[in-house]
Amino acid sequence: MFIMSKNRGPFCTERALLACVLFLAAKTATAAPTLIPFPREVHTEGQVSLARGVSVRALGTDADDKFAASELVATLAERGVRSVPSGFPVVLLRSQNPQATALLREEKIAFDPAMRDEGYVVIVSAHDAYVIGATSAGVFYGAQTLKQMVSGSGKEAHLTTGLLRDWPAMRYRGVDDDLSRGPFPTLEFQKHQIAVLASFKVNLYSPYFEHTLEYDANPLAAPPGSTMSKEDVAELVKFARQYHVTIVPEQEAFGHLHHVLKYEAYSTLAETPHGHVLSPVQPGSLDLIKSWFGEIAANFPSPFIHIGADETFELGTGQTKPEVDQRGLGPVYADFLTQIDAALKPLNRKLLFWGDIAMNDPSVVKNLPKDMIALPWVYGPQKSYDRYIQPFVDQHIETWVAPGDANWRVVYPIADNAFRNIQGFVRDGQRMGSTGALITVWNDDGEGLFNQDWYGVLFGAAASWQPGESDIAQYQAAFAPVFYGDLSGKLDQAHREIMAAQALIGGNNDTFWLDPWSPVGQLAAPKLRPKLHEMRLHAEQALILLDQARSQQPSLREQDALLGLEVGARRLDFIGMKFQLADEMAAAYARAYALPDDGKHTTEKRELLYSITSMNGRCQDLRDGYSQIKELYRRLWLTENRPYWIDNVLVRYDLRIEKWQQRSDDLNAVIDDWQRTKQLPPADKVGIPTLEQQ
Repeated sequence: MFIMSKNRGPFCTERALLACVLFLAAKTATAAPTLIPFPREVHTEGQVSLARGVSVRALGTDADDKFAASELVATLAERGVRSVPSGFPVVLLRSQNPQATALLREEKIAFDPAMRDEGYVVIVSAHDAYVIGATSAGVFYGAQTLKQMVSGSGKEAHLTTGLLRDWPAMRYRGVDDDLSRGPFPTLEFQKHQIAVLASFKVNLYSPYFEHTLEYDANPLAAPPGSTMSKEDVAELVKFARQYHVTIVPEQEAFGHLHHVLKYEAYSTLAETPHGHVLSPVQPGSLDLIKSWFGEIAANFPSPFIHIGADETFELGTGQTKPEVDQRGLGPVYADFLTQIDAALKPLNRKLLFWGDIAMNDPSVVKNLPKDMIALPWVYGPQKSYDRYIQPFVDQHIETWVAPGDANWRVVYPIADNAFRNIQGFVRDGQRMGSTGALITVWNDDGEGLFNQDWYGVLFGAAASWQPGESDIAQYQAAFAPVFYGDLSGKLDQAHREIMAAQALIGGNNDTFWLDPWSPVGQLAAPKLRPKLHEMRLHAEQALILLDQARSQQPSLREQDALLGLEVGARRLDFIGMKFQLADEMAAAYARAYALPDDGKHTTEKRELLYSITSMNGRCQDLRDGYSQIKELYRRLWLTENRPYWIDNVLVRYDLRIEKWQQRSDDLNAVIDDWQRTKQLPPADKVGIPTLEQQ
């Protein structure tokens, strides 16, 4: 037996020297399995059929190991692999177990100290499989990898044979999920998030709160229908514990608090009237923070609490202006963080804070408490991220890096940006000693849906587990088989088609909602026109591939995420259609207006006008497009979220539907008048741009 090491090349045991030599000559023994994260050391030999089912058991009495076994059984059952006493044996055991010790000795595998906390070994032969970990987390993660080694379903299910050895590069691997700017997930969806994230070895889930966590002492700001109650928290914490996921609550404690400060009861605490920032000069600000976090500590057993403290743009423009004018913005900011740190010391929790102060005023970092954890963040692809991390390293402050999924204000997350941002930031963070990575998901305009985020978020899971610079292409090739169970390659290509479409026009939500006949729309159109045809072909090819994959493989997993992919592709395609049809309508009206009313051109003129608005007119096409996407979006929203806030998004669809219906009605009236009077008004009199304006 020998092991392929992703980072060090072939690692040979003494008894496998000849095999290694043969391997080096042939380059590869078998195709590498599609795994996320990709293990450090892998050797695959072949496959064994699971047609007879499996028999999974955890040796010993540990409840966590038994849960890992039952969760493995449940996953395989979903893929049509039965659990039967006579099935293929799968054994989960601890490295201290004599049987595990014997297996490791036989295979000449070391269970290194670095592997102890979360590392594992998987050994699969033609006769049986073993998952070995020193801890319950290691056993659980080994079982997750074993799941991914199963391809096919039912009688066609096979398990890859061979040997894997793996352990994480970063101790803390998490996702920060925005629960304050619109969509608010159901508890069931949060459980689904945790189960999926844990299967990719994420061990932190951080819900982001501004005003959407219920507090007994401060209940005013929590909106009905969009909050986590104490009961919700207790249930989610209990659920997550089984999956080795810690819930790390983030309550903004400085900025981003408008939805609290807009209430008159908190008016004295706001830096500016009904603004966004708590004023450090008001004693009541610290009292409110202590009240909030006292309840958080009572309900969340996490060793970490996130206090936010980013983007305090209003600081120094209101109540603190005299102090900031005298001492400077940075010192006032740092002093308030120090006060928060001291006030929350009795909670015995490690405080996290967003590290954008290092971008704005690196000299202030030396004044920050050394016992906090800084999360430097920046969301664009860059060659190096050292400058965001280095100020904290210089002051011996622990760091977690926080790249983003590039999902905010776009019709579908911009995967190319997310991949490169995550790849570089996590790589540099590891090199500079960051102990964790927190991948951020933001819903700035209230439209972002998590079922569209998996592609980027799970690359973050892989990058924070794997050492060094993670391979984007390797991840992309593995994503669809591992996440969806798609072996056709169609969903991989569909994602790539979306990325190609985005590379041409970006795909901002603002562009999706933009009226192409408005002044802003007319300014945007010339830049978009040359790219619309090619962009639409990519978006439509994604839809074709998606439909083919669904019809050919009814058992595809994560159907709601597939709906998210469809909504993204349709919104991209509609952006192109909208600008194209708007141009065609303007051109058709100009031609109709220029034709003489001499009787010879009546039919041509009528058909030009009917191409704008009629049973199959372009006004109707745009109305229908918004209507169709509205329904798909509504369905997608409700796969994961509570109904709260959805109307604030759907009303935008309604307004666009109404706009194009009203234009249709108005232009139908123009056509009726023309048929009676044989006179057409100029284009600008009926709201259509002239050719000179385009």
